[in-house]
Amino acid sequence: MLSLRLQRVQELLKRAIGEIILRELPVAEAGVINVNEVSVTSDLRSAVVFVGVIGNDGQRRRALELLTKERKRLQGLVGRTIILKHTPQLRFMIDNTGARGEKILGIISELEKSNPTDETPSEDY
Repeated sequence: MLSLRLQRVQELLKRAIGEIILRELPVAEAGVINVNEVSVTSDLRSAVVFVGVIGNDGQRRRALELLTKERKRLQGLVGRTIILKHTPQLRFMIDNTGARGEKILGIISELEKSNPTDETPSEDY
């Protein structure tokens, strides 16, 4: 269980990183990047940033490349935005939970189309 302090730091980082990414990275090149979650180590020296990318596969790859390439600059901007004893070293990962959810919903939809349920009202009432 995370301490309240760690939860608050994670939420602050999530908001700050999201705003910085929105402001600093080109949407046309990398798609729309949103920060889904930030996981911080207990000593606050390292953070994994899970990002979702709205765009095609090329934009997803480009987004991760840009985030990795610009990591130190983004980290510096985070350090100026949030005052902590140590600015965590950021590591970016693509979060595919949204895509998996859409895929599952698509499968369910296909199953419903191929096997329609009999919805005629019963005459038991």
